[in-house]
Amino acid sequence: MLHLSPLQRLIRKVRGYAGKALRLSRSLSIRTAQPEDNWAAEYLTPEEARVYGGMDARDREHACRVARHLLRDYPQAEPEVVAAALLHDCGKSLRPYYVIERVLVGLIPNRLARLLPPVGAIGIRANHPELGAQLLARAGARPRVARLVARHHHPVGDPDAALLHHYDDLE
Repeated sequence: MLHLSPLQRLIRKVRGYAGKALRLSRSLSIRTAQPEDNWAAEYLTPEEARVYGGMDARDREHACRVARHLLRDYPQAEPEVVAAALLHDCGKSLRPYYVIERVLVGLIPNRLARLLPPVGAIGIRANHPELGAQLLARAGARPRVARLVARHHHPVGDPDAALLHHYDDLE
């Protein structure tokens, strides 16, 4: 996955942006979100389940899709990797988003968001991996789960974090 041809990278980017546009359209109303919370709980420790339960329903639905797609392609994925897929956006739960903020920050590429002042919704968007890892560590989550959450946007040298990044981009 790390050594892609230019065409493969372009295809991956196009699929990633198409996935983001679809996710953005799904995120406009919390009433339409249908996370698979009972299924997700099977992969989480009680401490992790509490953090997961604090996430917005739209983020939980997205997380379930990421985890399901990962398991579809890697049915023997380790439990910590699946748990990290379910929790990868938990850092966003530290500040509720208004609908307009969801739309606007969803349009800003993560690399650009990290260059902007780290305030409000943009600050959460830019730093949610690290914030999520801190939240998980304080809650008593498995250390590997917290580490994978922290690295899911910057997975260099970590094949499991690269998997999370890939499936997050597709979803």
